[in-house]
Amino acid sequence: MHLPASGSLKAKRQVVAGLLRRIRTRYGVAAAEVGERNRWQIAHLAVACVSQDGSHCDEIMAHVLSYIEKESRDAQITNVQTELLRI
Repeated sequence: MHLPASGSLKAKRQVVAGLLRRIRTRYGVAAAEVGERNRWQIAHLAVACVSQDGSHCDEIMAHVLSYIEKESRDAQITNVQTELLRI
């Protein structure tokens, strides 16, 4: 994510921490900021969903992405990568 309005690491972390907390609570997924933690206008987020049904995870992840796009008015989604692991 690109956060052009963020003027400091503190401002970035407030936005990102709140967003991650809401995602975890609303969707029951694991979510964290990964990589680029010291750059105040860039945030890399990771979200993980575990289920016996891959299509259920796809559905949850689509909802999470949609939620991030709606709730992050001050941020621009610059890249999305999805990986499905089957064991």
